[in-house]
Amino acid sequence: MFEDSPNFADFSGADLIGADLSETDLVGANMSGANMSGAYLFYANLRGADLVGANLFDANMSGADLIGANMSGADLSGAILYSANLFYVNMFGADLSGANLSGAAFDDNTTLPDGSKWTPDTDMSKFTNP
Repeated sequence: MFEDSPNFADFSGADLIGADLSETDLVGANMSGANMSGAYLFYANLRGADLVGANLFDANMSGADLIGANMSGADLSGAILYSANLFYVNMFGADLSGANLSGAAFDDNTTLPDGSKWTPDTDMSKFTNP
């Protein structure tokens, strides 16, 4: 979706524990395997970002734009995704236990941790409160 942009940031495997990346433009960034435990990503633009296997434990991603992001296998336990845009996001295998998804926007292209697609009838508590 965002493969043609020449300005991708590469934070793969980076130690970003507690970093303040609020309102940062990280479109298409490679953040696979990065440790962003406790990071602040308020309103960050993470469209098309690679967050495969990233540690986002207790990260605050309120209002983040994650359209098209790949979050498969990410640790999102305890993360705050309040009002985050999760359209077209791949969360296959992600850990959402204890995550706050209040007001988060999903669409029928959102892949959930169990590999199913989101529907308006999806009970997200089965992922946040296993």
